[in-house]
Amino acid sequence: MAQIHLWLVAGAMLCSSPAVSLEEDLLWIHRGDNLRVFNLLRQLQRTPPHLCLDDRNDFKFPWNRGTITQMQKTQRTCFQHPMITHIVNLFTTQHSLAAWDHTLLSQLLSSLHQSLEHLEDLEQSEGENRDCSNLGILVRKYFQRIHNYLREKKYSACAWEVVRVEITLRVGIM
Repeated sequence: MAQIHLWLVAGAMLCSSPAVSLEEDLLWIHRGDNLRVFNLLRQLQRTPPHLCLDDRNDFKFPWNRGTITQMQKTQRTCFQHPMITHIVNLFTTQHSLAAWDHTLLSQLLSSLHQSLEHLEDLEQSEGENRDCSNLGILVRKYFQRIHNYLREKKYSACAWEVVRVEITLRVGIM
């Protein structure tokens, strides 16, 4: 019964997400990369989320879909690069390597690196100098809260599941 409830909630959340124009597909990472990363994050699941409801946490993600959509192209690039970099760093820690299936984790990291390469190619083609310090600070603080949470929870299976869901949600809105 609990699993059915979770699927219904997930379906309602997906159906309530506003549609995004083709131009907005480049908000975070190339659409194909985004979908691949999203699917790999979903496949990493080891612990059923309903067993971890007591471990949920608000990591205070500094943006919502509306603010991300409204960001100028240069601001988005400033936001995207540190987000991807921090996700890669999160999933390359020793604790992460112990928590996840190595094949799926390797595929996820490969996809994230490919996303970084696409983003760096875009940055070079734009050739603009950016002051990204404020956005970088917000991203760094967000990931510091995630790292602190994992440490407090002693890198438990449920803590990793909560973080996996959090990152999956953020990949889904970007």
